[in-house]
Amino acid sequence: MAEPDTSEVREKHRFSQAALDSYLSANLPDFPLTPPEPLMVRQYRSGQSNPTFYLQKGTKQYVLRKKPHGPLLPGAHRIDREYRVQSALFAAGFPVPKPLLYCKDAAVIGTEFYVMEHVQGRIFRDVALTEVSPAERSALYVAVIETLARLHSFDLKALDLQGYGRGEGYCLRQVQTWKNQYKRAANVNIPAMQQLTDWLLDNVPANDNEEKLTHGDFRIDNIIFHSREARVVAVLDWELSTLGNPIADLAYLAVPFLWPSRFPVFTQGNDISLQNVEGIPALNELIAIYYHCRGIPTSLSNWNFFIALACLKLAGISQGVYARYTLGNSSAEDAYRFAEMVKPLAEKGLELAKRGAAVAEAPVGAAGELSQQSQKGRKVLQQLKEFMKQHVLPAEQEVIEYYAKHESSQLRWKKPLTIHKLKEMAKAEGLWNLFLPAVSGLTQTDYALIAEETGKCFFAPEIFNCQAPDTGNMEVLHLYGTAEQKKQWLEPLLQGKFQSCFCMTEPDVASSDATNMECTIQRDGDSYIIKGKKWWSSGAGNPDCKVAIVMGKTRNSSLSKYKQHSMILVPFETPGVKIIRPLKVFGYDDAPHGGHFEVHFEQVQVPASNMILGEGRGFEIAQGRLGPGRIHHCMRTIGLAERALQILCERAAQRKTFGKKLYEHEVVAHWIAECRIDIEQARLLTLRAAKAIDTVGSAGAKKQIAMIKVAAPRMACKVVDRALQVCGAAGFSQDFPLGLMFAHVRSLRIADGPDEVHLSAIAKMELMEQAKQLSAKM
Repeated sequence: MAEPDTSEVREKHRFSQAALDSYLSANLPDFPLTPPEPLMVRQYRSGQSNPTFYLQKGTKQYVLRKKPHGPLLPGAHRIDREYRVQSALFAAGFPVPKPLLYCKDAAVIGTEFYVMEHVQGRIFRDVALTEVSPAERSALYVAVIETLARLHSFDLKALDLQGYGRGEGYCLRQVQTWKNQYKRAANVNIPAMQQLTDWLLDNVPANDNEEKLTHGDFRIDNIIFHSREARVVAVLDWELSTLGNPIADLAYLAVPFLWPSRFPVFTQGNDISLQNVEGIPALNELIAIYYHCRGIPTSLSNWNFFIALACLKLAGISQGVYARYTLGNSSAEDAYRFAEMVKPLAEKGLELAKRGAAVAEAPVGAAGELSQQSQKGRKVLQQLKEFMKQHVLPAEQEVIEYYAKHESSQLRWKKPLTIHKLKEMAKAEGLWNLFLPAVSGLTQTDYALIAEETGKCFFAPEIFNCQAPDTGNMEVLHLYGTAEQKKQWLEPLLQGKFQSCFCMTEPDVASSDATNMECTIQRDGDSYIIKGKKWWSSGAGNPDCKVAIVMGKTRNSSLSKYKQHSMILVPFETPGVKIIRPLKVFGYDDAPHGGHFEVHFEQVQVPASNMILGEGRGFEIAQGRLGPGRIHHCMRTIGLAERALQILCERAAQRKTFGKKLYEHEVVAHWIAECRIDIEQARLLTLRAAKAIDTVGSAGAKKQIAMIKVAAPRMACKVVDRALQVCGAAGFSQDFPLGLMFAHVRSLRIADGPDEVHLSAIAKMELMEQAKQLSAKM
């Protein structure tokens, strides 16, 4: 099967494949000497400079980069520099393909070349990322900007690249370089190019001596992403890398945000401006993330210079591609198109330079800065509010009466017909699976406000198939499940055909430290054997619960204690799964949601294919699961607090004591004010965490996530407690939902980790950040 995005080697780029095969056999370690068939070589269609080839021999795959044949511009196509910088970065753990062999003997294939490992993954040729969902677009762009910040944070001495280029005078040198490159390749006179060059020469930054490793051509199609995750696995094409001012890379990456029309470097023939593409973060947000990741103060001084320089550079590159096309040695199939882009690029650069190249016409804030919901998010939220008002809230009393009627019956675990009808109605209106960005197209910020609305009614999340623990389990299967696991379990869960539970906490150990876990998951041929006790297994009492995700130890003494835990899928019908008893929370068994059960696994045997992601990946999965899940919990908790405050205010307006309405007593008025302040603070903090997940991912947002896990339940406990106090004895009865509310929010201070664990983690992260900032100032 041919490598995607490749073709037969084009006629003018052909070389002796037999000579290459012979050379690699003699010089490249582990190069297959068999099978006897010749080395397969195909040429990548992309690439405007150094021709790039896909090599395959047996099961081994490689990539070869070489100089173009024929006459070349002086100083260009330095294959040896590419090999050197990639070698240094690979050794430092930066995502680049592993360099394997450099050959300076032009006699082998006609030019110098080097060979590197082939990296599997996704390459996007369209900067608008039209192939993926809006939520994934956001995550991919954040991964790109984080990778660029990491590149610019390297210490040159540690990389042993001190002499890789001259940092001092970089900006002036770049203007002169691209001015000269353009002149050598120009086929027509373009006055705007001269005007742009003159402006740049007159506006070179005064402090032109920064020295960081720069990529020189950092754009989306020079990046390989993980095949399933929003993660950069390799940065390609280091031909223009040098030492200098890193903001040049940042501005170069930013040009598509300011470019309104077709350009073959950016897009597949579409009229675009990235500022208008749903899901892609605003340019000012990406810039804020960049500075945050580098740990330096945000500064956009001379931004218009760097944007103008990027336009000059792109114009120079375009002219060079076209010049090579006329000479017959271009490595790009569409090289003839680039001549028409030189003039508009120069004119755009001149325009941006003179008007200041405002960054999305908005100020740059902190990396977690809040932003508005997306247009789709606002639309869905309004639709959901209407559905709640018309259908869900009016049915609340009926559902409460159903559970009261069957309180001592097994029917309390069976959902009333009203809930099933509401679920079908919500599904028909498209208000379904809103929690999962890849399915709904909503961001975490979008869904956070939706989760708050559903938190106002105890059964509302299930109406929209957004109930815990199924949301977390579906996220796990979406992110980490195999194709077989998704088909068997994820698809039916997304359709609402059955539900699931999650088994982690154990009765016999202190589960606030998950490494204490005693449940074992041991390999036995083509199966795994699960043995242990779990409790607080949410959803296990639900008659529709068909599968559990179980976390346990797959013991391996040679590994870190954080790599000895795994997660595995266990169908509830499997022999040895014993549902022992429901556990009550302050007397409530949480029957509508399937309760919280003690479940024993007695030599339970499941196929090895049920293992999620792989042995020892349990903590990794848990972190990916808990980030968005805690946003959902906290925003639902804020919705609950809003409902409690509503009850408080209604009661305070209805009742009199000592000749005054309750709200006229100053203490009650102060409680109302404090509740509003506390709710708003928790909401803003949680939305900031949601925005952080959207922009820097769960790992980058772990401090914000830990903070809301402490703040939201504490806030809700205070609000419900004040509502109880105002409602008096009635508040403790079944006439009000406040008792159930209090039980729920108080339990959240233990669930997903006790406050104290999160506080310790927050303190540790804060101390590290403070130390880093202090070090940067010294």
